[in-house]
Amino acid sequence: MKRILCVHSLMICLMLLPFWGLKAQEKLDSIIPVRGLCIGAPLPNAVDSFVTFIDQGMAAKKINLLILQVEYRYQFKSHPELADSAALSEADVKKIVAACRKNHIRLIPQINMLGHQSWANKPNMLLTKYPQFDETPWIKMPAVYKWPNADSLYCKSYCPLLPEVHKVVFDVMDELVDVFESDAFHAGMDEVFIIGDDRCPRCAHHDKSRLFADEVTAFRDHLAKRNKELWIWGDRLIDGRTTGIGEWEASYNDTWRAVDMIPKDVVITDWHYDRADKTAVYFAMKGLRVLTCPWKNPGYAVQQIKDMENFRTNSTPEMRDRFLGILETTWSSPAQFIREYYGEIPAKEISPANTYKAICNEFAKLN
Repeated sequence: MKRILCVHSLMICLMLLPFWGLKAQEKLDSIIPVRGLCIGAPLPNAVDSFVTFIDQGMAAKKINLLILQVEYRYQFKSHPELADSAALSEADVKKIVAACRKNHIRLIPQINMLGHQSWANKPNMLLTKYPQFDETPWIKMPAVYKWPNADSLYCKSYCPLLPEVHKVVFDVMDELVDVFESDAFHAGMDEVFIIGDDRCPRCAHHDKSRLFADEVTAFRDHLAKRNKELWIWGDRLIDGRTTGIGEWEASYNDTWRAVDMIPKDVVITDWHYDRADKTAVYFAMKGLRVLTCPWKNPGYAVQQIKDMENFRTNSTPEMRDRFLGILETTWSSPAQFIREYYGEIPAKEISPANTYKAICNEFAKLN
């Protein structure tokens, strides 16, 4: 009799396992709805291994958002001159799209707009092919880059008031959204140190916050015509001096006032790497949806997850759903990150790979 009861109980448990799994997933979705990874696009010869990572290292860890930093590493048909030498083909992209769809992972492509038009001593593809778009053409790229420097050059920007700029960047943005079959686009727009330069014949004496807000709005309005969302980094919308956060994770050049000028349906990815700053509350109180973004410090990342859980738990109904979740950033080659994640090469204790592992462990605990 006891054996029959035990077998019967086991059968009931096995029947209920999918139900328990569903309930656990519902619990995690309620606590941290969006659980994302932001990573660079793989090289063409690494697409298959990247797809395996999507299956094993993302979906299996309850990740449901992938921000893919494509930049100009795609074989554009609208502007083939902008394609990087190691660009993905449409077939490569469709492998990534299929893997994300199979695993119910939202896929959003990114190209850095406005700022980050150069790195170190080289312009990116946009300014290489269209040097006339440069906001500060009189600042020459150094043979050897150092920071700080006499020109205060971190990264170049394009001129947002040059009419021809938007025709080109809208074309490549639309093409990426289409080929990635995405409902959103991430336009970057972080660390914009050059904007409204006094020597620019178009931008001189313009309100920098208005220039920034107008550029955000231009992208948002263009995407909205196709029912697509705009996502951007949040640092330029924070007052770096008042908060003490500084000029990297916040703004010293007055773009922060744009937070009250941009459409409220823009999604903010709010990155903080040196502390677990609570600025997600600031963005939510401004009516904007926000994700908190860690990088390479596991301790800060765990605290940021707890903060996000707390924000959602202890908020009004109006505020709660503006706290979307967590987006881990990597800022290393995807191949290096994945190899460190799997332990194929050693990772430092303070590293994106170990931070990602800590984040996934927290999600497992919450689940």
